Amino acid sequence: MTMGPVTSKSDEQVPTVEEATATPAGVPAKAIEGRSLSQIAWTRLKRDKVALVGGGFIIFLVLVAVFAPLINKVWGHPVNEYHSDQIDANLGGYPPIGTWGGVSKDFLLGVQPVTGRDLFSQIIYGAQVSLLVALSATIVAVAIGVVLGVVSGYFGGWIDSAISRLMDLILAFPYLLFSIALISVVPASTGWRVGVVISVIAFFSWPYIGRIVRGQTLSLREREFVEAARSIGAGSPRILFRELLPNLTAPILVYATLIIPTNILFEAALSFLGVGVLPPTPSWGRLLSDAVQYYEYDPMYMFVPGLAIFLMVLAFNLFGDGLRDALDPKANR
Repeated sequence: MTMGPVTSKSDEQVPTVEEATATPAGVPAKAIEGRSLSQIAWTRLKRDKVALVGGGFIIFLVLVAVFAPLINKVWGHPVNEYHSDQIDANLGGYPPIGTWGGVSKDFLLGVQPVTGRDLFSQIIYGAQVSLLVALSATIVAVAIGVVLGVVSGYFGGWIDSAISRLMDLILAFPYLLFSIALISVVPASTGWRVGVVISVIAFFSWPYIGRIVRGQTLSLREREFVEAARSIGAGSPRILFRELLPNLTAPILVYATLIIPTNILFEAALSFLGVGVLPPTPSWGRLLSDAVQYYEYDPMYMFVPGLAIFLMVLAFNLFGDGLRDALDPKANR
């Protein structure tokens, strides 16, 4: 009986790594692409549906503020136009005619008691004022806080001590009382008043972000990339603006998003107390202040601006929390 040749395992042809991982004929090879930090952050943010809802509502508010004249032309009335025919003269001329504060197809959110001004028009123009003041004050506060925070954390020594004590001094101020006293002596001009309100809010906001940036800078200045920059002769300006600031982008962006709702409430509080934006410019805080005396006759007039402030602040907080989680490399997703 003749037997064929016996083949051992060692004689079998074992495929190499290249052969095992080779792409089948006719199938194009797929390049492995790396993802940048921004792409990773966006992927994380897309998974956070609550943050996306907040971001979408912020975009909606910004569009409403930008296109307020066009929106008001289609669905509203001139913001300071009186409509005495919408006020019930039989009840002392205070409450609007109809239910829910005079809500109708012509007045989507009702009218103001006594004057009959369109509340819808005041709300959308009030969004302009709130966003303008809050965003402008945030930009100024972030610019001051980032510069002083980075300088304080990087140089240390007496510079750090002086800037830190300045932050402590400003944070110790009773900012609301100081703001009322300062703004009250400003000339009664709308342009001047808006500028002063923005300046006051920014002045009391920058120490918060300054402290955060200082703490992050104290940690980053001892990292290897900073030591490497020093070893090749890089000067302090290059290290500050080319090495440290790019690595501080995430906390700066997150805190800027979270400080905007605080500034919105600050502006609303000043307007509520009568030292914010002057009439006839609409302001949500002043609408709430006016609604106090009419609450007995028209609760709707207080509910609408209060709800607008609540939703705007909530949207910024939700988006800011989601952005913080997305930009945190240690987030457990």
